[in-house]
Amino acid sequence: MSSAPLDVFLVAGEPSGDQLGFKLMRALREASSGGLNLRGVGGEAMSGEGLSSLFPMSDIAVMGLLPVIRRLPLLLARIKQTADAIIADPPDVLVIIDSPDFTHRVARRVRAALPQLPIVDYVSPSVWAWRPGRAPAMRAYVDEVLALLPFEPAAHVRLGGPACTYVGHPLIERLAEFRPNAEELRARESSPPLLVVLPGSRRSEIERLMDMFGQAMAQTVAHTGPLDVVLPAVSHLAPLIAEKARSWEVQPRIVLGEAEKYAAFRRARAALAASGTVTLELALAQVPMVVGYRVSRIEALARFLVTASSIVLPNLILGENAIPELVQEDCTALALSDALIPLLTGGPQRDAQTLALSRLDDLMLLPDGDTPSARAARAVLGRAGR
Repeated sequence: MSSAPLDVFLVAGEPSGDQLGFKLMRALREASSGGLNLRGVGGEAMSGEGLSSLFPMSDIAVMGLLPVIRRLPLLLARIKQTADAIIADPPDVLVIIDSPDFTHRVARRVRAALPQLPIVDYVSPSVWAWRPGRAPAMRAYVDEVLALLPFEPAAHVRLGGPACTYVGHPLIERLAEFRPNAEELRARESSPPLLVVLPGSRRSEIERLMDMFGQAMAQTVAHTGPLDVVLPAVSHLAPLIAEKARSWEVQPRIVLGEAEKYAAFRRARAALAASGTVTLELALAQVPMVVGYRVSRIEALARFLVTASSIVLPNLILGENAIPELVQEDCTALALSDALIPLLTGGPQRDAQTLALSRLDDLMLLPDGDTPSARAARAVLGRAGR
């Protein structure tokens, strides 16, 4: 084996990938016995770990059809610039991190020019949910996928994708922040019960769900009696959320910041949430929940292309639809309230969901207290022959 410094090129395209990237960089340093050279594209977190980014990550961190179209010339130029930099000075291994619309285009260019260069994809695209043909196509330019969800390796085998290894979701490193202590457990049974309401972290979600969630609260209180409703908000949407909450019959306490959000989770009897990563946070906090979601009419047409059995991450991990999910025309104030009431008052529906959520640790945690970043680093080193 070579004693030369290991040269790793990393490409992250959005803030969540930047967070994974900086932890991977740190873990690579801890796991490497020799020198280490880290370069590529990243954001503030990766720069803080010593990465000199090829260009600002903000150039490529765009979401939505119209923003992508507006920035398309720059995106195409950055794809070419990134691939050219790798080809001109080949590293020992290339790690692409999420953002498949950008990173996979880079990987395909690199593989065409450097067919022997190992390429690792950290975060599997959602091939198990839609466009499954992407999985076998990835075999042409990805040597190994590092999966955040435990069912993804089997999905890649089923779909004919590349080698895939479960390295763990970053949230499992934060279990202590989710789990209630004895006093907080008692608070879950106190009166009035605390209900966490999470209508989303995007403006479009707030616009579509806030009024309906407010109506659901009013109908729920009519059956359960008073509720202590806490609404964690992202700071840039807090004014819009506060404005829309004024019309709610049941006034929520709006809190800001992750610490306040997780403090509410630890005391919550139940939750009403939009679909997203927050459902996995709630599930790891072992908070029974109802999930409601609506998209635009145009976006709704895409649901016929979705092959997954659920839009809720914990349901997919558990392999059963333990958490009620009400989507599009099924997402009404009455339906949300009817699903929520038994979770607040207790009984077989609450017990069944609580039992299901208790299985997540066995499905998601890594042996011997291993961390996702450490396991990902070992996989990268293995592909680099170190």
